[in-house]
Amino acid sequence: MFRLCSVPIVFVLCVLFCQQALADTSTAETGQVKAQLIASVDAVHPGDEILVGVNQRIIPHWHTYWINPGDSGLPTTIAYQLPAGATAGEIQWPTPEVITLGPVTNYGYENEVTLLSALKVPGDSVIGGVFPIKAQVKWLVCEEVCIPQKVELELVLPVVSLGVDTGKDSPLIKTARAALPVSSPWPIRLAHNEQALVLSITDTELPFVAISKARFYPAKWGQIQHSAEQPWQISGNTLALKLRAGDKPLALGENLTGVLTVTENSSGKRVTRGFSVNIAGSALAASGVTLPSEQPDLVLASALLLAFLGGVILNLMPCVFPILSIKALSLIKHAHQSPVQTRLQGLAYTLGILASFTLLGGVLIALRAGGVQIGWGFQFQSPLFVLAVAYLIFAVGLSLSGVFTIGGSVAGIGSSLAGRSGYSGSFFTGVLATIVATPCTAPFMGAALGFALTQPPVVLLAVFFCLGLGLALPYLLLSFWPFLQRSLPKPGAWMDKLKQGLAFPMYGAAVWLVWVLAQQAGINAVAVALGGMVVIAFAAWLYEFSKYTGKTAQRSGSGAAGLALALALIGGYFGVATAVPAAICLNSESATNYEPYSAARLSELRSAGKPVFINLTAAWCISCLVNEKVALSQRSVIDTFKSVGITYLKGDWTNRDAEITKILAEFGRSGVPLYVFYPAGAENSTHPVVLPQLLTPEIVTQAVRGKV
Repeated sequence: MFRLCSVPIVFVLCVLFCQQALADTSTAETGQVKAQLIASVDAVHPGDEILVGVNQRIIPHWHTYWINPGDSGLPTTIAYQLPAGATAGEIQWPTPEVITLGPVTNYGYENEVTLLSALKVPGDSVIGGVFPIKAQVKWLVCEEVCIPQKVELELVLPVVSLGVDTGKDSPLIKTARAALPVSSPWPIRLAHNEQALVLSITDTELPFVAISKARFYPAKWGQIQHSAEQPWQISGNTLALKLRAGDKPLALGENLTGVLTVTENSSGKRVTRGFSVNIAGSALAASGVTLPSEQPDLVLASALLLAFLGGVILNLMPCVFPILSIKALSLIKHAHQSPVQTRLQGLAYTLGILASFTLLGGVLIALRAGGVQIGWGFQFQSPLFVLAVAYLIFAVGLSLSGVFTIGGSVAGIGSSLAGRSGYSGSFFTGVLATIVATPCTAPFMGAALGFALTQPPVVLLAVFFCLGLGLALPYLLLSFWPFLQRSLPKPGAWMDKLKQGLAFPMYGAAVWLVWVLAQQAGINAVAVALGGMVVIAFAAWLYEFSKYTGKTAQRSGSGAAGLALALALIGGYFGVATAVPAAICLNSESATNYEPYSAARLSELRSAGKPVFINLTAAWCISCLVNEKVALSQRSVIDTFKSVGITYLKGDWTNRDAEITKILAEFGRSGVPLYVFYPAGAENSTHPVVLPQLLTPEIVTQAVRGKV
């Protein structure tokens, strides 16, 4: 009796053991994603073909990526480890959805997705044994920041004889199958040229009346522009969808691959179906389809919002914050003014910022129209401009220290044109705030500025206007809201001490700019700049001293101060213009830790399948210098780069460099910093990972270790 029952008992025990193993190892959870390895059956027969998949449950507001992630990101990868003779097919990608952040468009999945693969069981599998399935899964999960993650999953299925039922599809498998794109029941045509593509469906039975939306998702990066609108229309029995060609438009004879989605209103519900597309195109002129132009309003609205938020954050930058503090002191000092006067002060400051950003945008438009490749902060690539700003900030510091005064109030700083009301002083303080803000790129700014510099002049100026409005917002709110003014401390002697203390950030900024000048024009330019500052300090002292003498001596003193100031400016101009640039060293890192960036070197490394980390920086970029100090120069990061064989390329944009401007444009950026990691592998098989603009050692090491 025992022998007759022993086989079933052993089998049951084996199944129970496998179920326990499933509970222990088939699932894994990170902070953002719960992953589970699932199968279409509970057991397998020798020679079966089954479906296995990785189910991802993603927390709200986060997402993972499709096979083509779009403008940024990386697709999920699954590496199966199977017994000898078993094989696993490619991932069967469900129909994705559009995920946008301003002008950046990605393709991916939110909430939940299951990635299926077909798996072949060896025909010689031993009945009564087990069939283990192991999977190493890597993904990039993103919200405003991106986190590379990796888990290892295992599922053990018993091998049973042909007469034993292996079970049916789980609900997850059924849902995953329903989400896969299917072959189109209608013929799809493609016509294209170098600028545009048109997908069209013609069929008398197509339910055109119920269609409310159509969209195409390209499986290959670069075939179309991901962020461009896809206008569609129905004419007769034809639905036509217009696509804008991307950075790698279709070559002659090349197929367009991807998923075409059509949304229908069925029984009061919106149902979206995905259809696989793999089709060669013909000349666009032969299509005979006329479509309405794209409507970029939503993209523009997002870019304006991002620019506004970036402008607000600029107020926290080291050079801008003292200016805002000075304006707050001015508001406290003039607490006796009427609400109307206080508001006019805020409006004058705002007008100065907006006028400066408009002028900056106009210069950008004019230079780009002339074929010059430039971006945000371009003016700091001029040594003469850097010297002029260093002199200006040094003079502001002298005024704060009490060496001399301009105008009748603190609001007059930055302008010798301040009148009795100080409105012109507020205006020129706004100009000064704009000048010192331009070396910085705050979060949200990169995408907005990258979008603006590819748009017509009106759109560019609109983005710059919103950026300026965000920069002016904190002081504008203080000026208009009595509630905020009451929260400020009362006037007193502490104001003079604080005002003098605020001079030191200005001196520090002047020292930093002189250091930038040394990177651009050489060590001799430092002597020129420091000598000019001594002369400016003498002119300021002479001007202030002469104010308390007789009229004749006052005129003589003012004239001598003006002459000294002119000599400082003229000497600085000729001294810097004739200076010899020195070799640039952006920080104290050993030069052996990185190589200079060049497009040729990047192409060579990518062709060899080697991992590459790119840091695009500039000496005048404060955010860049902070990131290098707190993250990229840390021993943990350097050791990680060495241990995984990463080549570190650093591109210096301190002076104008066309190659760096070009790669910035490729990633939709108009300025530095930009940090990009290219994982190891064939050049066309991996996509670059763009890191955040604010780095920590952990962000860098997690990004590179999760992708090599």
